[in-house]
Amino acid sequence: MTAAPQSSSAADAVNAFPLIPRDALYGNPTRAAGQISPDGQWVSWLAPHEGVMNVWIAPAGNPGEARRMTGSTDRPIPHFSWAPDSRSIVYVQDKGGDENYLLYQVDVESGTERTLTPFENTRVQVVGMSNTITDKILVGINNRDPRLHDVHLLDLTTGELTLVMENPGYVGFLADDSLTLRWALQMNAAGGTDMFEITDGTVAANPRESTGLEDALTTSVAGYTTDGKTLYWIDSRDRNTAALIAEDTTTGEKRIVAASDKADIGGTMANPRTGEVEAYSVNYLRTEWTALDPDVGASLQFLDSRLEGDFGVQSRTHDDSKWVVWNDPLSGPTRVYVYDRPAGTLTEFYNSRPELEGAPLQPMHPVEIPARDGMALVSYLTLPPGSDPDGDGTPDAAVPMVLLVHGGPWARDNYGFNRAHQWLANRGYAVLSVNFRGSTGLGKDFINAGNLQWGATMHDDLLDAVDWAVKRGVAQADKVAIMGGSYGGYATLAGLAFTPEAFACGVDIVGPSNLETLLETIPAYWEPMVKQFHERMGDPTTPEGLALLQERSPLHKAGEIVRPLLIGQGANDPRVKQSESDQIVAAMQAAGVPVTYVLFPDEGHGFAKPTNNIAFNAVAENFLAACLGGRAEPVGETVARSTAQVLAGAEIVGLPAGSTSQ
Repeated sequence: MTAAPQSSSAADAVNAFPLIPRDALYGNPTRAAGQISPDGQWVSWLAPHEGVMNVWIAPAGNPGEARRMTGSTDRPIPHFSWAPDSRSIVYVQDKGGDENYLLYQVDVESGTERTLTPFENTRVQVVGMSNTITDKILVGINNRDPRLHDVHLLDLTTGELTLVMENPGYVGFLADDSLTLRWALQMNAAGGTDMFEITDGTVAANPRESTGLEDALTTSVAGYTTDGKTLYWIDSRDRNTAALIAEDTTTGEKRIVAASDKADIGGTMANPRTGEVEAYSVNYLRTEWTALDPDVGASLQFLDSRLEGDFGVQSRTHDDSKWVVWNDPLSGPTRVYVYDRPAGTLTEFYNSRPELEGAPLQPMHPVEIPARDGMALVSYLTLPPGSDPDGDGTPDAAVPMVLLVHGGPWARDNYGFNRAHQWLANRGYAVLSVNFRGSTGLGKDFINAGNLQWGATMHDDLLDAVDWAVKRGVAQADKVAIMGGSYGGYATLAGLAFTPEAFACGVDIVGPSNLETLLETIPAYWEPMVKQFHERMGDPTTPEGLALLQERSPLHKAGEIVRPLLIGQGANDPRVKQSESDQIVAAMQAAGVPVTYVLFPDEGHGFAKPTNNIAFNAVAENFLAACLGGRAEPVGETVARSTAQVLAGAEIVGLPAGSTSQ
């Protein structure tokens, strides 16, 4: 593949700035996921040990006395939390990216570690935690039937599991503060959700509340106050955007606590003792918090006066005297602080990536892009360094662009530090992320506009955004790549197969190529939700639905691809099986269409190990440089140090044929 050079002025402007090393963006952070124990005695975080992210703790009054609590030697620990009684750390871990997460516990005093759910081929989920019962939690375990999570009471002191309810077919449950099950949720024939009350362990015969498909992703039971007198809902019924609603559990009266015409209520802050919502957020172009409690409002104002950029609260003590606060300055690495509310002090806890201090990080521009039917597409644009001296969001001259498509598709892109945006912008590309129809958080009308529109109007939105960028002078029309993971990978394949001339090249990461086989191979625990997939994608049990799925599957038009394509896949992916990538690679090879295919035998739905992530990005940025003319760090030894197997097209990215890891 021959490099397509940028215009000299654009290239000169970018070349005046140093390359940010891939390791600085995609290697392990110095620290991450900071928390404070409920009793306020300890702080905790994730940090690398021998290259693998593990859990560490230290006394809150002396963070320098750190000790490592976990001993993972292979995969990074993806999530941990404090037990409610502050006596232990609990965390989840899977094997090789298979998403069969088991629950583990480490005792703070002794350092003893044990497996709380010692089962094979099992995925655990937390069903309920309590503000007042601190030595027990409710967990769902699917070891009896992989499709269904039975609810158990877990004693965090003894490790004993007691069956609370065998699940006959519900997709989820909700408990109150007494760890009593109160609601069971089930998909209905319309693709919505039926919500059944549970009384004395018995599920009601008929649902008390229901939604159709149109409200299924924007209406849910949100939880009880500690005293059980108030039940919160996030509810879009009879409105477009989801409102925060409080129901009096004695009278059944509901009142709207908060609502926005622009976007759904996106998050809440509830008092750790009472469970009462004290603040809420709305995320349209940016996230904005509104306080309902005066003291919380004063604290948020204090933080706003001290911190530049965006911030949020990620952990609170039970007495609410101390918060752990993240701060995204937008053009620098994220910092995390401990905020002592009574003392009015803000103490730095850690800098997540000090190696990015002084790096040429670029601002992100939130923009509204009109789709061809007038629908507003909330989007985010980052430009290469030196290309936009006046900072108005338009470069002095059009530059190559990467359209970076989010996964889901029932998810969304957000404003803030984005390492993929920074990496690609630093290499010389404008980076555009678009909340196409079907994305969440922007009202149910916007979500439902994407129903049955995979590869159709959802794809049109992406094309309209590219057209906007070209007409605005942001992007060079013949130098636009499409890239993304999961649904973003599907969008990449669809872009190259359905609109072969629209993009200069594509990078697909764990993207499905055949919607029919995708639905046939979903994880067993997704089966209770399959009706919603059928209603939103196409129903393979009907002739019309099956024909639609086949029509929207890039696999069936693989021979029409004419632009370079790079594919990355995890062999253990439970959501988008390896066969999704295998089959389109085989189809392209049969049609004589070049493709580069990188497989990671120890990864799942995405690449968790930094060495693997860095290796794929090394291949990707050199692939993009050859296609779009940007700059790149050499691949070097990154592929050799990873588990990558380059199964096809190694020569396209300058690797030896048949290149594999050591």
